[in-house]
Amino acid sequence: MKTKELELYLNDLLEVPRFKDYCPNGLQVQGRPDVTHIVTGVTASLALVDAAIEAGADAILVHHGYFWKNEDARVIGQKHARLKKLLGADINLMAYHLPLDNHPELGNNAQLGLQLGLQPNGRFSDDQLGWTGTLLQPMPLHTFAAHVGGVLEREPLTIGDPDQMVRSVGWCTGGAQGYFAAAVAAGVDVYISGEVSEPTTHLARESGVAYIAAGHHATERYGIRAVGEHLAQRFDLRHTFIDIPNPV
Repeated sequence: MKTKELELYLNDLLEVPRFKDYCPNGLQVQGRPDVTHIVTGVTASLALVDAAIEAGADAILVHHGYFWKNEDARVIGQKHARLKKLLGADINLMAYHLPLDNHPELGNNAQLGLQLGLQPNGRFSDDQLGWTGTLLQPMPLHTFAAHVGGVLEREPLTIGDPDQMVRSVGWCTGGAQGYFAAAVAAGVDVYISGEVSEPTTHLARESGVAYIAAGHHATERYGIRAVGEHLAQRFDLRHTFIDIPNPV
């Protein structure tokens, strides 16, 4: 498959023009013109680039790419090391940030809900990135938190009464603690995100809505993998998901 064809397909699939993002979405680093093997991962770290080179990838597809708003534009240090490896190996780098969070089937939020067995029933944020859903079987917070940790293979930080019953759930993957107030207003019993901030504790305690910080990386493993699997099936491409461990 031609690299340009792949980029255009992904841009259309993920509805890139809809989003005003903090980084460019799509092809970020140009490599070879043909793609037969795609490596997917959460972040285009040097470790992922090295693993993709070793795997013989033609393209790397990630959620967290490069060239973020307000970052130092100079190609030095960490940026130099990453770009040198990519350009030297002639590997394409494609990244999709908010468009990947949003997709109703393949996106990070959709896939996290699927992994956790949640039944989606709506969106709660103005930008439609926050999701709400229900548990088919209500359970105490401590049981639900253990379920989240078991699925994500990472013990979450949980704030709330361990014995309170959980029926309705709000969630938004990654660094989305800023959506907590909107989730509280939506009337959920618990909100799940990747990260947590100091004010989060007070809002959870004072609102009675529990908060689960399940890990930025852990909550965003599933969307990019789902996109890779979709591409492999649709275009008969080889796909390898590589998870670089991250405790955050």
